[in-house]
Amino acid sequence: MKFLHSMIRVKNEQEAIKFYCELLGLKKGKRIRLEDCFLQYLTDEKTGVEIELTINDDTPEKYENGNSFGHFAFLCENLDEIDKKIKMLNYKWKIEPFYMEEVKTRIAFLLDPDGNSIELIESN
Repeated sequence: MKFLHSMIRVKNEQEAIKFYCELLGLKKGKRIRLEDCFLQYLTDEKTGVEIELTINDDTPEKYENGNSFGHFAFLCENLDEIDKKIKMLNYKWKIEPFYMEEVKTRIAFLLDPDGNSIELIESN
């Protein structure tokens, strides 16, 4: 068995693509039209894992993220470089980078444009 993707619903496709591609480095993949929505796949070229953005035709004013989803986690080389990109693209940290003794590295959290939590873990 192989893990393929996670799906999230987004209100603004272009904002989501800006966040995941420009900030986090994912690449746009295939885009599919279904009966009531578009699916836009974003791929991590290193692992092949994808995030499937679902853009519904009838989008509610606000999506509810529920209380069972935690976060997506991304491994990055340098949180200081990500911090520069965050400022350049006008995003803000939810929790700024800090050293976590239990895992012996720095981590940080931010929210994507739809309020999904993103954990960034600095590689050692």
